[in-house]
Amino acid sequence: MAILIVDDDPVQCRLLEAMLQKSGYETVVLDNGDAALTLLGGADGARIDCVILDLVMPNLDGLGVLARLRQASINVPVIVQTAHGGIDNVVSAMRAGAIDFVVKPVGVERLQVSLRNALNTSALEGELARIKHSRSGTLGFNDIVTKSPAMAAVLRMAEKAAASNIPVLVSGESGVGKELIARAIHGSGERRAKPFIAVNCGAMPENLVESILFGHEKGSFTGATERHVGKFVEASGGTLFLDEVGELPAAAQVKLLRAIQEGEVEPVGARKTVKVDVRIVSATNRDLIADVKAGRFREDLFYRLHVFPITVPPLRERPADIPALSRHFLARFAAEEAKRIRLITPEALRVLAAFSWPGNIRQLENTLFRAVVLAEGDIIGLAEFPQISAQVSVQSPDHGGTPNHAGEPLVPDFDQPVSLPEPYADHPAAVAMAPPAPGDALPLLDAAGEVRPLEELEAELIRYAITHYRGQMSEVARRLQIGRSTLYRKLEALGLNTEREEAEGVAAERQPLKIA
Repeated sequence: MAILIVDDDPVQCRLLEAMLQKSGYETVVLDNGDAALTLLGGADGARIDCVILDLVMPNLDGLGVLARLRQASINVPVIVQTAHGGIDNVVSAMRAGAIDFVVKPVGVERLQVSLRNALNTSALEGELARIKHSRSGTLGFNDIVTKSPAMAAVLRMAEKAAASNIPVLVSGESGVGKELIARAIHGSGERRAKPFIAVNCGAMPENLVESILFGHEKGSFTGATERHVGKFVEASGGTLFLDEVGELPAAAQVKLLRAIQEGEVEPVGARKTVKVDVRIVSATNRDLIADVKAGRFREDLFYRLHVFPITVPPLRERPADIPALSRHFLARFAAEEAKRIRLITPEALRVLAAFSWPGNIRQLENTLFRAVVLAEGDIIGLAEFPQISAQVSVQSPDHGGTPNHAGEPLVPDFDQPVSLPEPYADHPAAVAMAPPAPGDALPLLDAAGEVRPLEELEAELIRYAITHYRGQMSEVARRLQIGRSTLYRKLEALGLNTEREEAEGVAAERQPLKIA
């Protein structure tokens, strides 16, 4: 997960960056609010999962950034931090849209809790929004779960298609999410308030295809006991999604071509045609060009449907989506099955990324559903994927993955677990801080076996604290539970001023990372 740090204090930036990276997060550091807004509003903004924002900055301050984020409808969780923790600042930040508030210098434990809560809240809000949008027919591109560069290119194409009424043909293997793309196109276009009607052309009986698509009059054939308007009329004003359009029989292809060309349909048994206004989005997992050459699909209909082609890559070509999709599906199934699933391990993620997924996202979804049912504890590991584990050999995490044609590693180095949102998890933190190394122990006895002098122990402890907290004297004083002035007096008395000057010099040289 990527955390954006926005602070004009380079020392504070380095401190936060070190803590976050030690906890397993990817970090991006910026030193002003304008640069943060540019990043979050651009193409790279989607990879930012949370923002840690300084409240007091020159030019555009934290409250100004929060206001701009709200105006731009950028829904990224923001944790505000400042050295001035007055109640007025807290209230102002929360009203402006911040999800939490921390006071500098923030400790590792407090920061982890705040980040966990922010990410969990964001995940739950995203899941609820997807469900709501799907039911209301207003599913948009922001509701599609992806972190893959290959899918980002697909979504950019689909967004362009959504801005017009051009016929779209979505192609791809079974289970890659073709209908989801079609729904996002409808939900992002001017017809989003109108019906979205989906028809599976491969599931319709051949003798009823015309009746289902174009409707029929009462008594027009045996069993027609009442009038049926058909899918074209139902979708009038909105979008008609023809799934597996390559499965249509030849007779239905002729009538479909006329309906698209003329904007009218002729119900079975009717004496006159019915005008319709529909946008056609079709999908197929077949090679329609090969079907046209073989005479199985009409060439003129193909060119009517193939005006704006979009190809969705299979899951095996976008392994970067594995962690995000796993989190999405596990959160849903854990809620449905009333189980407390805390996280999925890095080893399990590597196995999932190494598998070829012939059934694509649909197969991954069913695999994770089975894993939730099999899980006996709160962690999803290799034991919950016996069939997948038996079919793949995971490469060592010490070696980088092999890149595919899209530039994504086939087996990414997933070194951190993927945690699930509350209330499905009640763990203190998905990633714990590393335990102290054995060399960090402070010896109490000297070489002769006698207790060391108190002054010597105090000097060694202060020297170690300065190194451990990277010269941040305020943090050193806070951790030693003494005042900063007291710390300086002890440094003077113990002859440690050299360590202080060197530490502060190193801290001052550290600069925040820049984004080009």
